[in-house]
Amino acid sequence: MKLKLFFVGLCLIIVSCASHVKYKGVENGDLLFVTAQQEGLSGAINNVTQKEESANYDHIGLVEKDGKDYFVLHAAPRGGSQRQAMSDFVKEQKQKGQHIVVYRLKNPFQKSIPYAIEQANSLVGKPYNFDYILSENAYYCSDFIERSFRKDDIFKLEPMTFVDPKTGVTNVFWKDFYQKKNLEVPEGKLGCNPNGLAASEKLERIKILD
Repeated sequence: MKLKLFFVGLCLIIVSCASHVKYKGVENGDLLFVTAQQEGLSGAINNVTQKEESANYDHIGLVEKDGKDYFVLHAAPRGGSQRQAMSDFVKEQKQKGQHIVVYRLKNPFQKSIPYAIEQANSLVGKPYNFDYILSENAYYCSDFIERSFRKDDIFKLEPMTFVDPKTGVTNVFWKDFYQKKNLEVPEGKLGCNPNGLAASEKLERIKILD
C-alpha cells in the first residue's frame, strides 16, 4: 500500500512539474498571437491586415498567471470575452493546426500589465463582436486587448482597410461578409487587428510556444 501511494505521489509531482515546464518562459501579461489560416475568415483577416512577412496573425490573447495556473483573457466567436485555462486555449489552436507566438511588452511599459489584466477581467462575459465595428456592448479579439491597455495608450486605433493589397479593391470575402449583414464595408473606420498590434514598437517577440 505504501509503495502504491509513493508511486501515486510521484506521478502527481511529475504531472505538476510537466505543467510548469510546459509554459516555461511565459510571463504574466504576455500576449499570445495565433497564426492565421490560409482560407475563410482567418485568411481574409490576414489578407487585408498583414504588415510583415514574419507576422500573419488572426487572434490574440492576454496571459494571466495566477499562482502556478495560467489563463488566457481573450474574445473569441465561441464564448465571447472569456478567461480560459491556457491549456485549453493552446489545445484549441493546435487542433486547428495554428501556432502561438509569445510577445511581451518592453520594460518601460511593463507597469501597464496589472491594470490591463484587471480591465480585461472586467470585460469577461461580454459577447463577441461579429461585425468587427467598434461597439461598447461586444468585442472582437484585438479590440478586447486594445481596450484592456487603453488607459496607458499602449496600442492605437487606426483606420481599418478591407482592400486586397494585390488587387487594390475591396477583398471579395469582406464585400460579401458585410453585404449579407446589410452593412457597408467600414473602410476607414477606426479599429484594430492582431497584425497591427504585433507591429507595435512597444512589444518584442519572445518565442513560438511549443
